[in-house]
Amino acid sequence: MRLTQWTDYSLRVLMYCAIHAERAQPVTITEIAEVHGISRSHLMKIVQELSARGLLETTRGRGGGVRLLQPAQAIAVGAVVRATETDFALVECFDAERNQCRLRGRCRLQGVLEQALAAYLAVLDGVTLADLVAEPQTWQGLQALPIPFAVAPGVAGGKTEVCSAQKFE
Repeated sequence: MRLTQWTDYSLRVLMYCAIHAERAQPVTITEIAEVHGISRSHLMKIVQELSARGLLETTRGRGGGVRLLQPAQAIAVGAVVRATETDFALVECFDAERNQCRLRGRCRLQGVLEQALAAYLAVLDGVTLADLVAEPQTWQGLQALPIPFAVAPGVAGGKTEVCSAQKFE
């Protein structure tokens, strides 16, 4: 299963907040955007949703920013993925209303994929944000990317993709 960019960025925001949970000042959206090379305006939407879901506390104004609303060990990755992913229909037959598959009723693929999805989510349910950031030395030196990100038209089959300028050298 492939996670959407929204879920990926949501997890990055939560992990960054978990890493810096003990800091006196909350982390800022600008800081997260610079470290991960992600659009600030896109992150603002993600933070707003995570806040509405009770995962982040946001403070406006000078000295404001975002913090985890719950301890990192109380936030299961599986719950975040379920909250931020929009489509778990791995194949057409997962959606009874739109299923046009001619193998319906004869094929075992749907059952196998349902088991695989359940196992995938069960693994994620067993992992917390705290588990993901458990080794502080791994995160030392995490700072803003030195190369500005640029929009590269025509990459990935005609879609616009955000990528590092180094890819074009």
